[in-house]
Amino acid sequence: MKIVVLVKEVPDTYEARKLDSSGMLARTASELVPDEINERALESALRYQDAHKGTEVVVLSMGPESTVKTLRKMLSMGADSAVLVEDSSLAGADLVRTSAVLAAAVQREGFDLIVAGNESTDGRGGLVPAMVAEHLGLPLLPSLDTLEITAESVSGSCAIDGGTLVVNAALPAVVSVTERSAEARFPNFKGIMKAKKKPLAKISLADLGLSPEPGARSTVTAAVERPVRAAGTKIVDEGQAAQELADFLAANRLI
Repeated sequence: MKIVVLVKEVPDTYEARKLDSSGMLARTASELVPDEINERALESALRYQDAHKGTEVVVLSMGPESTVKTLRKMLSMGADSAVLVEDSSLAGADLVRTSAVLAAAVQREGFDLIVAGNESTDGRGGLVPAMVAEHLGLPLLPSLDTLEITAESVSGSCAIDGGTLVVNAALPAVVSVTERSAEARFPNFKGIMKAKKKPLAKISLADLGLSPEPGARSTVTAAVERPVRAAGTKIVDEGQAAQELADFLAANRLI
C-alpha cells in the first residue's frame, strides 16, 4: 500500500494573515506552518501504517523553498519521504493550475490512495481534492469525519443535512478529511532526528512534463484591508438598561 498525503504550507492561523499589493498572500506577514487539516490527513495515513507495516506514506506539496520546513515536520511525524514541486512560474497559482500540477506529481510518484484535507485554512476553496480526482479519473470520498482503509478499499462517514452519509470506494481513490477526523500526533525527539535523513525530493514542472505557463488563470484586480472594528455601544444600567437594549436590537432589526 502506498498512500500519498497532500500538504500545504499556510500562515499560522493564530497570527495575522494579509495580502500584498498584488492580491497575493504576504508570506512574510506571519509564520508559515503546515496546515492543521493536512496533519490530520497524515495522521489517518499513519494509523493505517501503524497496523500494516508494509505501508509507505509520502507527503507531497507544491510551493516555494520555504515549504521544506513544513515537509520536514511531516517527516518527523512519521511519513517515509517527501516530494516538493517547486517552480517560480507557479507563484500565485489558482485552483485550476494547482490541481493539475498536483495530479501530475502524484501520478509520477505512484499511489494506491491519496489523502487530503477538505479545505485549506488560507484559501478555503475546498475544491482541490475533487479537481485532483477528476484529473486522475478516480472516485472521490469528500469531507470525511471518519476514515477506514483496507488493502482493497476505503470508506468513511460524512455529515449531511439531517444525518450522516456512509460512503466507500475501491482503490485507487482520493479522500479528503475534516477537522473532526483523527487528531494529529506530536513529533517526538526520535522522529525529529530521523526526519533529517529521510528523502525529500524537489521536482520542477519540466520533471512533470508540464509547460511553465503563468501560474494563475485568475487575477486579483484589487485588495483592501478590512476596516478596523469600531467600538460597540456601552449601556450603563441605571434602571433603563433593558429598554435601551431592546431599542438597540429593534433598530438593528435583530428582533
